[in-house]
Amino acid sequence: MDRDNSRPGDLPTEPAIFAAVITPHRSLSSTGFLIFMLCIGTLSFASGVVFLILGAWPVFGFLGLDVLLVYWAFRANFRAARAYEEVTVTPTELTVRKVSHRGAVREWTLNPVWVRLDRAVHEEFGIERLFLVSHGRHLSIASFLSPDEKASFATALAAALGEARRGPTRTVLD
Repeated sequence: MDRDNSRPGDLPTEPAIFAAVITPHRSLSSTGFLIFMLCIGTLSFASGVVFLILGAWPVFGFLGLDVLLVYWAFRANFRAARAYEEVTVTPTELTVRKVSHRGAVREWTLNPVWVRLDRAVHEEFGIERLFLVSHGRHLSIASFLSPDEKASFATALAAALGEARRGPTRTVLD
């Protein structure tokens, strides 16, 4: 491979007008999760020991089960956070690539000249959903984002689509 990681015979890639990777927001890091689980485990164990001393020994097991269920729920949440979307606009293509939390990849390639960006807007909350519409088909995008983030993303994507529709511009040097 050459320095630019292209193989001989590959067509040169177009420069991206717009590129974004959208990931789900998670406010708890892995370190925070560990601290949280240690706290909840310690509290449940201490409470369980109190119930054990009072003679209510089954409560000790149920408190351990609660900790296990909380752990399982957070692990499922972290697995779901592995999903992401990639949106790339070049002068001739709009590519949307969605990767699920299981690693399944779905990819759509559209012509940016024929794509329209639609918004489902709620009066009180703002943009609820974004769609790319081409030839009567709707593709939902940016579902991970909050309404304000969707508005910012929609503005940037609309500008990129507008630039792709205008086509390449030539600069005349004197």
